[in-house]
Amino acid sequence: MKEVILPASMVDELEEIYRQLQLEYERVAGELNFSCIGCPDNCCDSYFLHHTYAEWAYLWVGVRQLEPARQEELVRRSQAWLAQCGEALGKGDRPQVMCPLNEQGLCVLYTHRLLVCRTHGVPASLTRPDGHTMHFPGCFSCQEIVGARFREGGPPEVERTPLLRRFALLENRLLENKRHLVPKVKMTIAEMIVKGPPTIE
Repeated sequence: MKEVILPASMVDELEEIYRQLQLEYERVAGELNFSCIGCPDNCCDSYFLHHTYAEWAYLWVGVRQLEPARQEELVRRSQAWLAQCGEALGKGDRPQVMCPLNEQGLCVLYTHRLLVCRTHGVPASLTRPDGHTMHFPGCFSCQEIVGARFREGGPPEVERTPLLRRFALLENRLLENKRHLVPKVKMTIAEMIVKGPPTIE
């Protein structure tokens, strides 16, 4: 097995994609007058799945910047998180467990947080390769704002398609143009931490 290592040039490219998504997020949030400040909910207990080797490798760029003892603690917390989520899934429930990266309300890998963590909240759209456009309504708080202000016509949205195309091209280069040959990623952050850095045959 060979570790999938994100070279510095791809780290820069990925962070630029994140930066552009952040600008789009801020644009839409501003138009909606939406903010997470004072929200009674915490998105860090949402059950998110992540789908790329690039983000898995990027997460581990951040993990490796922590002291070994902190890394070991993250693994233990991630194992406990997986056990709790396993119980919920076994009952047919959607898990709602605080992310193992969250310490006292703050993400210990905030600068290396993944795409879903950066973009959840405001409305967004994505056009798939088959031409079908998917719309994401945002979090419950944002949906309340949209429901009150946009009874006719749709709200402003983050158009993710161009940036996610760049993301897909980066992913393919990272996997040496063999993206279609490697197992697909469908993992939580906790699974990425417990399994260690990404590897392929």
